[in-house]
Amino acid sequence: MVKIKQYLQVIKPGIVFGNLISVIGGFLLAAKGQIDCVLFFSTLAGVSLVVASGCALNNYIDRDIDQKMERTRNRVLVKGLISLRACLIYSAILGTTGFMLLCLTANLLVVWLAMVGFIIYVGVYSLYMKRKSVYSTLIGSVAGAAPPVIGYCAVSNQFDTGALILMLIFSLWQMAHSYAIAIFRFKDYQVALIPVLPVKRGISVTKHHIIFYIIGFIMATLMLTLSGYSGYKYLVVIASVSIWWLGMALRGYKSTNDDQVWARRLFIFSIVAITLLNVMISVDFMVSPANSLFTWQPFVVLLRAV
Repeated sequence: MVKIKQYLQVIKPGIVFGNLISVIGGFLLAAKGQIDCVLFFSTLAGVSLVVASGCALNNYIDRDIDQKMERTRNRVLVKGLISLRACLIYSAILGTTGFMLLCLTANLLVVWLAMVGFIIYVGVYSLYMKRKSVYSTLIGSVAGAAPPVIGYCAVSNQFDTGALILMLIFSLWQMAHSYAIAIFRFKDYQVALIPVLPVKRGISVTKHHIIFYIIGFIMATLMLTLSGYSGYKYLVVIASVSIWWLGMALRGYKSTNDDQVWARRLFIFSIVAITLLNVMISVDFMVSPANSLFTWQPFVVLLRAV
């Protein structure tokens, strides 16, 4: 039983669950009430397995810096509760199963999106950018936006305006969310020599960036209604929540003596905001969306040809 718990911990179940909610939101937005249950559950399972595989590899890669940070020093691999070889085999099994499931039950576009997200998170972000560049958060946000887009494209089988808007929404949210984490975990990142924006450029500069990305997030969320994908109930709820989130962020300019407390509250509310967004796009969709500004159908055709 203890071993099972450790294998669960190494895949970061909180992250897997959070991505699962985003997949559901994207899927139900595209489904418009016409749900293919087999496709729905297989997409959820496939993405969950791929994300779990990536998280296990991230734990493997980060084990040296994890032991320096207070919040991660008790992770399974740091304490040697699972062997490194076992972790790699476990990750390979999870990833292979997840990709095969998506390949057999979804479409080629979904497989490619999952693969790109996995490569960016593990290969580009975890292996290199996280330790070397202040722009690592920007790269990581692209991978973080993949699950809702995958859920959407599993139904639509094309990368259209709706998919693009979802990518923008979740990338912008991820930036503000991650910068809030970087501020309230400032000492951890500083000790581990991870070049996040607050450490390299300062907390004041990071606050400006958070405001910028939240404003971008608000504009992107509005586009779902303006483009005819979501209804006005969604618009009212998300606009209200987003403005409140922006107000919380602006109060950060007055909390210079207690930035960690402010950032932690902002981080927690960001989770509330994105959860509500996923709920609202799931239930308040438009059955006949407006014509898309553009469609990436040639991209899909190219993938099929490959």
